[in-house]
Amino acid sequence: MKIESATFAVSSPNYRKCPTDGLPEYAFIGRSNVGKSSLINMLTGVKGLAKTSGRPGKTQLINHFLINRQWYLVDLPGYGYARVSKSSREAWSTMIRDYLLRREVLANTFVLVDSRIPPQAIDVDFIGMLGRGGVPLTVVFTKTDKENQREVMKNIKAMKQVLGEQWEELPPMLLTSALTGYGRDSLLDQIETINQTLTR
Repeated sequence: MKIESATFAVSSPNYRKCPTDGLPEYAFIGRSNVGKSSLINMLTGVKGLAKTSGRPGKTQLINHFLINRQWYLVDLPGYGYARVSKSSREAWSTMIRDYLLRREVLANTFVLVDSRIPPQAIDVDFIGMLGRGGVPLTVVFTKTDKENQREVMKNIKAMKQVLGEQWEELPPMLLTSALTGYGRDSLLDQIETINQTLTR
């Protein structure tokens, strides 16, 4: 797939306020500081499309970006650590869960996982929640350039083992690097394949 256009469409406080044009949506989510905004910018080829920040919790709404006028890339607030109030975290949690479990045009959710560190319970629990809810998902390992490859593969293997205790069949997994562009084609190819199945 070639990205010919990527433009900001709308920010929404809940799934009911999201676009109503029926285009398929591909959500990106992960723990705070997992590199989500950098990955989105690399994927679209538009520097600054998604706002990057060293401060966790920058994304606070459901952000839609229209890609090739055919589908939406959806930037969701990160889960986990963020320097915000408990009430704000709870509100985000409800907003995210409602979107993921109730949004009918959601075609796939890309759950971003930091490849530099061993499996985190919060990631495993979140992936499990999506699985139980029947939400199609792909696990996307980020920052694969930041660590030696032996450590990266060790962490990925460990994640597969942990998820294998809960899943009969593991969800698809991709390795990426926002810095080098590694994994970009594989991720876009998966989106294109899903889009093709939706139009049959």
